[in-house]
Amino acid sequence: MAAAGLSVTVTHSERGLRKSDGVSGFGHVPSRSVCPCVRLASGSVGSGLEGWVNKVSAYIGLCERVFFNTSLSPGNEKHDLQVIPQEGCSEPIVQDLAQVVEEATGVPLPFQKLIFKGKSLKEMETPLSALGIQNGCRVMLIGKKNSPEEEAELKKLKDLEKSVEKIADQLEELRKELTGIQQGFLAKDLQAEALCKLNRRVKAIIEQFMKILEEIDTLVLPENFKDSRMKRKGLVKKIQAFLAACDTVEQSICQETERLQSTNLALAD
Repeated sequence: MAAAGLSVTVTHSERGLRKSDGVSGFGHVPSRSVCPCVRLASGSVGSGLEGWVNKVSAYIGLCERVFFNTSLSPGNEKHDLQVIPQEGCSEPIVQDLAQVVEEATGVPLPFQKLIFKGKSLKEMETPLSALGIQNGCRVMLIGKKNSPEEEAELKKLKDLEKSVEKIADQLEELRKELTGIQQGFLAKDLQAEALCKLNRRVKAIIEQFMKILEEIDTLVLPENFKDSRMKRKGLVKKIQAFLAACDTVEQSICQETERLQSTNLALAD
């Protein structure tokens, strides 16, 4: 089945929506066009917020491809995007839509409010089709962008997250090799050396995870950097889960080594 996509055009507006739309401060939405339209306005919000923050409101049309034009400060940008379902899924879900919106507008997923036909799209795992969202439909986005300072911290965390994922791939490969040994896919006379190498590799992986935790610990995030703090908390939990998996693998290697040694001793007797 072909993956459904998101097609939007975003234009800057300084005027307000009609009062009947229930949102103030944004431009009039055209009734029809060749491509479903998005109206977006950006500007500084309340002096109570520290740093530079943008308020965003948009109408998003769904289609096979994305042609995304923005007029956000400091200049015009043009993107060609496509919403792709998660691996193992046949169609996009709300989270897929929200992630594309985040990448295109800079509005973090936790700060997005997506609305379709007056209802907020809160359930991230719900298929878009189950909500009646089809090609040509319009979804409203209200949210705020982070300050440039927080975006810089978020980039650091995202880079660290990519490093974590690469290390996790190493761990998964190691687990597969260990499973192969446990299932007897490796010759008996090679297993002892292979287990020794696996043990060294899992210790190196643990060390890499610990170094990233130390890097995360050096980040100083102000209280108003809520998105960064949430990202950091989630990343720390993810690393802790991987470290627990490393401990399990390490124990399995020790158990397999002991089993092999016992077998060899029995054969020697």
